[in-house]
Amino acid sequence: QVQLVESGGGLVQAGGSLRLSCVVSGTIFNVNKMAWYRQAPGKQRELVAVITSLHTTNYADSVKGRFTISRDNAKNTVYLQMNSLKPEDTAVYYCAVLGSNGPTWGQGTQVTVSS
Repeated sequence: QVQLVESGGGLVQAGGSLRLSCVVSGTIFNVNKMAWYRQAPGKQRELVAVITSLHTTNYADSVKGRFTISRDNAKNTVYLQMNSLKPEDTAVYYCAVLGSNGPTWGQGTQVTVSS
């Protein structure tokens, strides 16, 4: 059974930084495509960033140049470094394994950016 555990969320002022972590178990981590999504109140869940097994990355336009996704296969962990945070980045952030049968989600971690 695949399990994902996110951590690192919290309250930060606009312009600040946070680093989210997601530890994955129950799958062969280094072959999986991984992603971070977020969902703000009243809005649909949206893709933030993706990283492949070859460390190729893609980002939503809204976070390009501010967020960086990375992975450490030795630790079965994917990270999201978030810099220059804005109030509109406030959301629950979810880690996901992008498998052939669709995404498997973590429980989410709250990120709140105050103005």
